[in-house]
Amino acid sequence: MTSGPDDPQSREPRTHQVGGMRWQEPGVSVPRPPTLAEARARERALRAQEAAEAFAAEQRATAEARKAGQKKVLMGTVAVVGLVGAVALGYQLLNNSDARTVQATCVRDGSDEVVPDSYCASGHSTGGGLFIFAGAPYRYYYGGSNQGIGSRATGGTLTVPSGAVAKTKSGATVSRGGFGVGSKSSGS
Repeated sequence: MTSGPDDPQSREPRTHQVGGMRWQEPGVSVPRPPTLAEARARERALRAQEAAEAFAAEQRATAEARKAGQKKVLMGTVAVVGLVGAVALGYQLLNNSDARTVQATCVRDGSDEVVPDSYCASGHSTGGGLFIFAGAPYRYYYGGSNQGIGSRATGGTLTVPSGAVAKTKSGATVSRGGFGVGSKSSGS
């Protein structure tokens, strides 16, 4: 048998084949320089990646600035609401007439038995806030509690608390003159 051109053993390695691949040995072969189109494509890809990274960094910075701004706005809102609340509370405490109003109840002197307010209003004063009505002494009892006429008033005092306005159940204001020696009742 003779070897022909198609015999695989008779082939000699060719150094260059058209449309084929060259043989490369690791460590010996040197890569070919990129073509102009490959270099431009790599350059465009690199610029696109850098632009995407810059855009992402800008978005993160914008989000952080917005978050910090929202915290400042929230803290400012809380401060304003707190300040308004404190001012409203102070105004309420200073102008709350119910907090400075004391219930004045007419009682029999000595027993603190609750009697109708008319006994203190129509009697005449003997000094010290004491009224004489039909021969019995009556006076106003300030604050405390009672169960109505005939019950005993407890938990209060016989002098008007400092800075308070005394009012009867009917709404009449009880004002005291001087050092508490006189008392008069006026309708509201």
